Amino acid sequence: MSGSESGLRLLEEHFGFIEDPRLDRHKEHLLLDIIGLTIIGTLSGADNWVAIEEFGKAKELFLKDLLVLPNGIPSHDTLGRVFSILSAEEVEKGFASWISNLSQVTQGQVVAIDGKRLRGSYDKGSNKAAIHMVSAWATANQVSLGQLKVGDKSNEISAIPELLSMLEIAGCIITIDAMGTQKEIAQQIRAHQADYVLALKSNQGELYEEVKATFEHLINTRFCQQDQQWDKGHGRIESRKCYVLDLQAPDFDWILSQDLEQWKDISSLIMIQATRWKGDQVQTQNRYYISSLSAQNKDAQAFNHIVRTHWAIENQLHWTLDVVFKEDASRVRSGYADQNLSVIRRLALNLLKQDKSLKVGIQNKRMRAAWDNQYLIKIINQAV
Repeated sequence: MSGSESGLRLLEEHFGFIEDPRLDRHKEHLLLDIIGLTIIGTLSGADNWVAIEEFGKAKELFLKDLLVLPNGIPSHDTLGRVFSILSAEEVEKGFASWISNLSQVTQGQVVAIDGKRLRGSYDKGSNKAAIHMVSAWATANQVSLGQLKVGDKSNEISAIPELLSMLEIAGCIITIDAMGTQKEIAQQIRAHQADYVLALKSNQGELYEEVKATFEHLINTRFCQQDQQWDKGHGRIESRKCYVLDLQAPDFDWILSQDLEQWKDISSLIMIQATRWKGDQVQTQNRYYISSLSAQNKDAQAFNHIVRTHWAIENQLHWTLDVVFKEDASRVRSGYADQNLSVIRRLALNLLKQDKSLKVGIQNKRMRAAWDNQYLIKIINQAV
């Protein structure tokens, strides 16, 4: 199978089911050509509709081997208009289908869930709020598994369960910040045969205070495991001490509140004491977590790693989207266009992340894709 044939097949296989919302008289360009050009342009460093159109014009002869393009390259107005009316739900399904072929989550892998606001999507003129996306990031494979827009009149608490229901997470460890620390979410994670490590914050009242008080009483007892990790760099030294209380220990006799016991399969309490030294300044912060993982199966070192790994979603996903793909600077706002283009960026990032042939960063891979047609075909066809 040639590169062009496999590229066309991938588009048809994963996005061919999407219903074209345009009237027949407005269909000068094929829907799959519009989607395909946007994916290829985004892979190659184009971050907006004008850039994608210009990339298409510069590469039109090459692109005709990958796409159909019966009437040439769609204009930036056409690209923006079509993506603004495409079903965001169907585009997300196409993304999920492609990713399921590209990479599978592994047993015991940490899947971090966190939200990100697309600041550039705010439109003062139309009083349109900036959209907020909740994403799931497989930290070991470095793959975005899925994302969901938070409803205009809701928050992450309502979006996370819907996102979880879209994912295959059996055997994974789900980490979520304090916004997602809800009994119903913990129960849903366990129902999917996954484990949870959920963060607590002081505004969670009695739950936070109980976990904090439990550590104050038991931190120096035999029920509490300990681990310490060090980091040094950028003129500072950081220590992360991890303390884990095993609630399932046979002779554990500390009486837990009825509220804490209501958390589905709760097995461990975790405290991370982070201390940072920079010059003469010292900062210490204690953070608390609850988990369904048993301290008899995961030691303090493992929990220390799990908690730290959660922040990979900030460094590997959100930072890259903002700095490399210019997501926060994007002024795409019309209809579903901002949400759909956000999904395309994540698909492009996934494809670029999975290529191990170049030992360079994502920005340089995008440049190589723009310059080297064979490399671009290789990136597209990874899921074949």
